[in-house]
Amino acid sequence: MDEGLRVCVIGDELVAGLGDARGLGWVGRVMARTRTEDPVFVAQLAVPRESTTSLAARWETEANRRFGARSDNRLVVGLGSADLDEGLSLARSRLNLANILDGAAAARVSCFVVGPPPRPDVDDVALAQLSAAFADVCQRRHIPYVETHDPLRTHEQWHADVAAGDGAHPGQAGYGLLAWLVLHNGWHAWLGVPSDGA
Repeated sequence: MDEGLRVCVIGDELVAGLGDARGLGWVGRVMARTRTEDPVFVAQLAVPRESTTSLAARWETEANRRFGARSDNRLVVGLGSADLDEGLSLARSRLNLANILDGAAAARVSCFVVGPPPRPDVDDVALAQLSAAFADVCQRRHIPYVETHDPLRTHEQWHADVAAGDGAHPGQAGYGLLAWLVLHNGWHAWLGVPSDGA
């Protein structure tokens, strides 16, 4: 018996929607605009301020507990900027993401990657380089990558929303912008479901 679609979303506190008064984050907003014939099981597996090193070490064990032997298993990787906080090299960050994606591919789990958005408390040039490195890893594997840093880098609403909160994380408006970027950069095609015109 087919067990339907199961989506695990791994990443840092942005995956959990930290700072969103409605508690939806970008994941909840994206799923609200995702129309499927059958219900979709979505597991948000977030660890605050998590680097790709930690993410690479834990994703498989946690995701496999939610995946089914006869379900359509999907992995969404929501990347943050903790690698910069921890001083990881670009080469290490690239390798960590590559290990996640290659491990998922070996298990026949389709991946979708969302890049790190701007953060006023980290070096913007370094974050742009990190996002470009993540994008390259995905491009080489033909995996969808949503660039969030570049379109939000000078977006007034994004920066105002972050400033109105804790200075590092967005609120409702910011998560709405992230959701828009995901929905307009291959989300529906990746899931194989029709777009609702979001």
